[in-house]
Amino acid sequence: MTTPEIGARLVDKAAVPDAAMLRAFVGEAAFGYWTALRDWIAASYPGVFAPDWTHGGRKHGWSLRYKKSKAFCTLLPEYRAFSVVIVLGAAERDKVEARRDGLGPRLMALYDAAETFHDGKWLRIGIASDMDLGDAKALLVLKRPPRA
Repeated sequence: MTTPEIGARLVDKAAVPDAAMLRAFVGEAAFGYWTALRDWIAASYPGVFAPDWTHGGRKHGWSLRYKKSKAFCTLLPEYRAFSVVIVLGAAERDKVEARRDGLGPRLMALYDAAETFHDGKWLRIGIASDMDLGDAKALLVLKRPPRA
């Protein structure tokens, strides 16, 4: 068996990821951030989301989607890493622009570089530090104010 490349995705459709599989695949550090973001979402939006594992085929593999009536965010487990995808519609982009000076320079660089599609800007944020985690949380709060 060959070792996957950094950033490779979980693609085996027959094996829905569980905590042990995720920890082994993404690594301890990324799993800590994965757990921290999931715990924060659960605490900030109690009873709002029922996370749903979806399989995007051999190219995209497994992802964990948070959605109510519209998408909130999607967590992407990757080999020795993980990312979160946040889609910002027109109203959310206006909020980001209004708070531009209060958001981190790395986040704003990602935001500015993201292409705008008919359904919004799709930001993929690699989570490898407390700062990355804070950036993701800041965008999610702009997207939907917490309940708790």
